[in-house]
Amino acid sequence: MSGTLYVTGTPIGNLEDLTLRQIRILGEVDFIAAEDTRVTRGLLTHLGLSTPLVSCHEHSDLRSIGHIADRIEAGENCAVVTDAGMPCISDPGEVLVRLCRERGIRVEAVPGPSAVVTALSVSGGSTGVFSFYAFLPQEKKPRAAALQALSREHRTCVLYEAPHRLCRTIDDLVQALGGERLCSFCRELTKLHEEVLRMRLGEAAAYYAEHAPRGEFVLVLDGAPEEQTALTEEDGISVARVYLAQGMSTSAAAKLAAKETGISRQVIYRAIAGE
Repeated sequence: MSGTLYVTGTPIGNLEDLTLRQIRILGEVDFIAAEDTRVTRGLLTHLGLSTPLVSCHEHSDLRSIGHIADRIEAGENCAVVTDAGMPCISDPGEVLVRLCRERGIRVEAVPGPSAVVTALSVSGGSTGVFSFYAFLPQEKKPRAAALQALSREHRTCVLYEAPHRLCRTIDDLVQALGGERLCSFCRELTKLHEEVLRMRLGEAAAYYAEHAPRGEFVLVLDGAPEEQTALTEEDGISVARVYLAQGMSTSAAAKLAAKETGISRQVIYRAIAGE
């Protein structure tokens, strides 16, 4: 009988956000698949636990991830964790979960904090409908496609950004969206120096030029005004390119972009098929 993969949340900053269930699972499983074993070992030490650890990070190959699934299929229980927050959301644990699902292995959520939802809740922006973009691509072409999609997106958009790249990202957003778009800059959530600043992009560019960004950021960006949301074929293609950059297949990217924009799936597919 196969074991269970527990998708287990960890604190995004404040260790008091650990739940009783998370602590129990981390102590009861046979092993833990961690994004960074050093970070997770520190958490386990804090809890007085010594559960064995294996690596499951963005550079893990399919053979390594397959070995983790093999162990679970053979009867061991495993918790998959990220460094902070819920794993498998813009996180390498996604591959392990998919593989376990394909093999019919039980996957169970042990929920915890998420930087996305935490930032939304304190942003002061519209939270009813939103899009999650994670980190913008660093490569020129995918980044331009993502920025173009953001310029037309009428839903609230959530992005992650590292402090050393924040100023560049703000400058790119100003170029693509204009300086008047409102954005909440959520820094060091749940930590001692938590800060949420809501300002226009142009104001943010000036502010962070004077105040060096520190800590991890979540940006909660207001959507485009309704009068700017009439979508073109190029908008649909741009959305599909974002999904391609995230690793989605051409067919799936075209289908999802068509659903979100109302642009013909066939038109989008033909445009991106040769890229």
